[in-house]
Amino acid sequence: MNPPPPAGELALPSPSALQRVRARRGLSAILPLLGPAFVACIAYVDPGNFATNIAAGAKYGYLLLWVIVAANLMAMLIQNLSAKIGIATGKNLPELCREHFPRSASVGLWVQAELIAMATDLAEFVGAAIALNLLFGVPLFVAGLMTAVVAFGILALQTRGYRRFELAIAGFLGVILLGFLYDTLRIGFDARAAAQGFIPSFDGSDSVLLATGILGATVMPHVIYLHSALTQKRIKLENDDERRELLRFNRIDVTVAMGLAGLVNMSMLIIAASLFHGSGTSVESIESAHAGFEQMAGAGAALAFAMALMASGFASSSVGTYAGQVVMQGFIDRKIPLIVRRLVTMLPALIVLAIGVNPSRALIISQVVLSFGIPFALVPLVMLTRRRDVMGALVNRRVTTVVAGIVAALISALNVFLLVQTFGVG
Repeated sequence: MNPPPPAGELALPSPSALQRVRARRGLSAILPLLGPAFVACIAYVDPGNFATNIAAGAKYGYLLLWVIVAANLMAMLIQNLSAKIGIATGKNLPELCREHFPRSASVGLWVQAELIAMATDLAEFVGAAIALNLLFGVPLFVAGLMTAVVAFGILALQTRGYRRFELAIAGFLGVILLGFLYDTLRIGFDARAAAQGFIPSFDGSDSVLLATGILGATVMPHVIYLHSALTQKRIKLENDDERRELLRFNRIDVTVAMGLAGLVNMSMLIIAASLFHGSGTSVESIESAHAGFEQMAGAGAALAFAMALMASGFASSSVGTYAGQVVMQGFIDRKIPLIVRRLVTMLPALIVLAIGVNPSRALIISQVVLSFGIPFALVPLVMLTRRRDVMGALVNRRVTTVVAGIVAALISALNVFLLVQTFGVG
């Protein structure tokens, strides 16, 4: 213990946790404040993105590139709001929903969030299983079980501190990024034709289906909940000034992480458009895409693609389990053993793998399901972040609330349009 100050002298206040971090030099004063967005962003490059982006590029060329850009900009806004609510309140979004909404609404939100978690797991497990099958010839069902084991191993890193878990996820993101960087440089693309893809347009209801899948794969409901949990108690904050300072670093975190995720998603579509569109090559599945990579771009390009897919499946499945625990504890104040939680949400994925359903088609449909869950996460987020009694000094500015409300309305409208065009619901 420090000795008491001499009589007549006032003791200086001890520096806060944030002040101690900021007193360091160089990157050591910045890196501890970054990381949550990199965990969240892994869900934005999960195997569902592979399926939807490759299908869109192969079938429509660069037409839907603008959808990826728009979805990524939406994701930056949404993840900033999610992180901000954790910083401002010290609570995560599901906990705040339980606290401020009627119990019936919280239970309803929990039920749909659990269904969304199953759709999320479907994409992640099926994608990782396909990668293991492509790389090592492991049967799909066995590969799904192996993915579960790896996901538990990654999550176990949390018991040794959040930084180890974040670094592991960032490492997987690096594998994904390097894989597609290699393929982009190896394959190349027509820059002028790609630029046309930034002009918004559709080509029939099938392109709307794929656009909705891209949106569902990019703006992920479960990480809207998760990001608030990643920031809620990351560092003890003493006052509103410290909250504002941490929020500034959070914006950097989100911009960099989501920017990298956006580049990966764009490269997926660009590579598929350059390699497969108009070539006469049939790309009906991830497996056929892998075969096309090997046939048209060489074994190295195919290997990079499969390694990126495996890294995506492993990392996103662990993040999905983490998000599922946050959802259950927050909405209904219940905690169940992690293995039970994982078994419940992974069951649909294992059934798909066991009965032989086309895994790539299942991936695309799962992303459409996810897009329908976005408003149920986004609308409560907007409602709560606009309330001063919840957010205090970090309450949304009016323009932020308006823009976020427009995003929620656009997503909902796209889903309704998809129903009308695809299923004839009037």
